[in-house]
Amino acid sequence: MHILIGFAVYSFEMLSKIYLLGIFVFYVNAIFKAKPSQKVLKVLMACSYVVGAEVFLRMTDGNLLYETSKYLVIIFCLIGIFSTRLKEPIPYLIYIVLLVPGILVAGFNITAETTIRTAIAFNLSGPVCLGIVAIFAYKQRIAYMDMHKVLLTMALPLVTTATYLFLFTPSIKDVLTGTGSNFAASGGFGPNQVSTVLGLGMFVFSIRFFMLSPSVFLKIINGSLLAIISYRGIITFSRGGIITALIMVFVFVYLYFMKVNTKAKFRISRTIFVFMGVALLIWLFSSIQTSGLIDKRYANQDALGREKQDVSTGRSDLVSFEIDEFLKNPVLGVGVGKIKELRQKSEGIEAASHNEMSRILSEHGLFGMTALIILLIAPLLVRLRNKSNIFFYSCYLFWFLTINHSSMRIAAPAFVYGLCLLDIQYKSTVKRKIKSNKSKRQSIPISH
Repeated sequence: MHILIGFAVYSFEMLSKIYLLGIFVFYVNAIFKAKPSQKVLKVLMACSYVVGAEVFLRMTDGNLLYETSKYLVIIFCLIGIFSTRLKEPIPYLIYIVLLVPGILVAGFNITAETTIRTAIAFNLSGPVCLGIVAIFAYKQRIAYMDMHKVLLTMALPLVTTATYLFLFTPSIKDVLTGTGSNFAASGGFGPNQVSTVLGLGMFVFSIRFFMLSPSVFLKIINGSLLAIISYRGIITFSRGGIITALIMVFVFVYLYFMKVNTKAKFRISRTIFVFMGVALLIWLFSSIQTSGLIDKRYANQDALGREKQDVSTGRSDLVSFEIDEFLKNPVLGVGVGKIKELRQKSEGIEAASHNEMSRILSEHGLFGMTALIILLIAPLLVRLRNKSNIFFYSCYLFWFLTINHSSMRIAAPAFVYGLCLLDIQYKSTVKRKIKSNKSKRQSIPISH
């Protein structure tokens, strides 16, 4: 069905808006009709699907507003907040409050170039989205297999994205221009964002390849989807999302390997060799299709094989400027959305920040620093008390690495951050009446 959606939207782009409307109607209905015990799962699945579809909707002009997907995630989580029992998410309530002074500073420093509404919507939609997701997800219980449902829900629209990319650019050789990020290979959209979400798809199908493929048929299905999404992610020539995905997969497989018994370790070891073989084939195919340019890209070389001076492709300069502005305005910062304006005046460069950490410091000052400390430490404190979430480190690292190379331009880092706050349940307890002399009820642990 998701492959067909990709074909349909490519053929008639106006269907993208209908697709967005369908997502909203379907999941609002699913959330309100869900039983209380399933409400958390349905909200997470709704958010997960929107996160997976966000970049596809943007590249096909399906969004009514540019930040529509973030707003949908906020709406779904607010429905969850008001219809489920929360677990006292005090740290994230404080985090939301700490964002307010930056808005006030921006309001008191309006210039002719400032559009407050746009600046706030663009720069705060991501952090606010993260805060709302975190408030809802904080210590919420979810079954282990339900977590896999949430992740698969995110990956399905990424199949649609990959389908659309193949139709948009069937031959990568025809659009090669060098070793820089390739917009033509990314559906005409930002390669960084496309690479980031496809990296999430790589992670999801990798763990399904390892954990949910008991038969050869399922291994072929998940392995094929992994290969297709990985290839399209690699040839965007944007490295951040792919490297992040590889780190996520490595961390997850290592932790998974350490937790299982000896028999399972042997099975995983065999799967690792197959997985590495698939990965090598994907890379070789990508290298052949790009005439070796992708190898030079990851070696930080230009098309002629000369090493580039700045491995960060200009990001270090942006970060340095933002740190300088933080040091000049350490208490309140320069205000939401003002850093881009100041950079334009100072250096004549209109460039959005690629780093959420330096941006929040420069625009929010010490309030931003406190908010950032909460984001960094709160999940780790949750982890100290409850180590049940096997996805924790992969999700936490995705958020941290993504906001450092792509800021929070899309909803993915905000939502995935929320996933690392969940309390994963591996066993359910069913009370059954056991006929005995004492007629006592006995709890039976059932493994998923």
